[in-house]
Amino acid sequence: MRVVFMGTPQFAIPSLRTLFQSSYEVSCVITQPDRPAGRGHRLQPPPVKVFAQDCGIRVYQPAKIRSEESRVFIAESRFDFLVVVAYGQILPTWFLQSPVIAPVNVHGSLLPRYRGAAPAAWAIMNGDTVTGVTTMLIEERMDSGPTLLKREVTIPPAMTRGS
Repeated sequence: MRVVFMGTPQFAIPSLRTLFQSSYEVSCVITQPDRPAGRGHRLQPPPVKVFAQDCGIRVYQPAKIRSEESRVFIAESRFDFLVVVAYGQILPTWFLQSPVIAPVNVHGSLLPRYRGAAPAAWAIMNGDTVTGVTTMLIEERMDSGPTLLKREVTIPPAMTRGS
């Protein structure tokens, strides 16, 4: 089974690592472009890009996933599953219809709570004692598809967003 993986931050790496170590073929990683960071505002690659390159996986970094260039790239990629973990852009319908089997999302909260960006940060800021991860099929409406799997995680009192 061929997989295209989409993700950007450190949070996405455990999912990518699991796929890479499985019997699935991760044919490509799509991540956000390198961005200026740090005191010197030097271009820094996203953590997912660094991991993918270390594993020898092809990396694609479009400025906008809705571009014609991205449409051509995806049409030529031919894959069974699309796995998305904290990518950072809303995917167009044509993209969600690209995998042969299904587009799947791993989201950092127990949906439907904390849809969208920064779900772990919101759980901590709101004083929640439990959060988790939801794996679901992707639909056009953000973080709304049928749930495949949920795992709860206790939030210790001293936990920060980074931890």
